[in-house]
Amino acid sequence: MGGMALPQVAPVETPEIHEEPAADRPWVTIVWDDPVNLMSYVTWVFQKLFGYSKEQAEQLMMDVHTKGKAVVSTGARERMEMDANQLHGYGLWATVDRA
Repeated sequence: MGGMALPQVAPVETPEIHEEPAADRPWVTIVWDDPVNLMSYVTWVFQKLFGYSKEQAEQLMMDVHTKGKAVVSTGARERMEMDANQLHGYGLWATVDRA
């Protein structure tokens, strides 16, 4: 009786996936494009609220204008909610989300 050769089973390699647990991901404040506010005004608000240089503020404003949104601050949820509320006070459309 001839022995039947068993197939060799190679261990399956599982790729390592590095995902941050939701609790470890920071929060972000997102400013959305709107048809109301002037680009110069949005730039000024970013400088005043976040201390961005004119160049940084203009780049963020251009992202809002051309891409429809920009992340303007990152951090703890409470801080991001405060940033969004301040932006609302200046008439900008802002939301808070996970990074």
